[in-house]
Amino acid sequence: MKCPFCGYMDSKVLDSRPADDGNAIRRRRECVECGRRFTTYEKIDEIPLVVVKKNGRREVFDRNKILGGIIRACEKRSISLHQMEEIVDNIEKEIRNRMETEVSTEQIGEKVMDELRNLDEVAYVRFASVYRQFQDVNSFFNELEDLLKKKKAKNNIGED
Repeated sequence: MKCPFCGYMDSKVLDSRPADDGNAIRRRRECVECGRRFTTYEKIDEIPLVVVKKNGRREVFDRNKILGGIIRACEKRSISLHQMEEIVDNIEKEIRNRMETEVSTEQIGEKVMDELRNLDEVAYVRFASVYRQFQDVNSFFNELEDLLKKKKAKNNIGED
């Protein structure tokens, strides 16, 4: 590591400890040449994740947009912010574990609906109504029918 004071290219590590909630390592160093001390931070270099919108536009992944949609869907429901953040964490982790640089809004939306379906059916229907852009009562009713069928199938599996 290059010394910021004298420019010498060698230093020794005096102390290392986690920083930024374990997302970085803080290292206290000492220059071998001039003896001055300085601090460096080592962090994983993440691959930027790009979201491909329905119209083909691309933008950088923003977990706050997902969280905002979930918060609106969960309004006046007994779901904590912590639970909502866990949903976003799960979705982001799953997407990043694929090691792909692009993800579609459709993939993200389906994952949000899967998570909400398991957490709260009302929040799921609220999110689905916006995400799937229901045009009339029939589309809304069809989504509710699908939800009830899946719930019934899930309950029948649990009865065996």
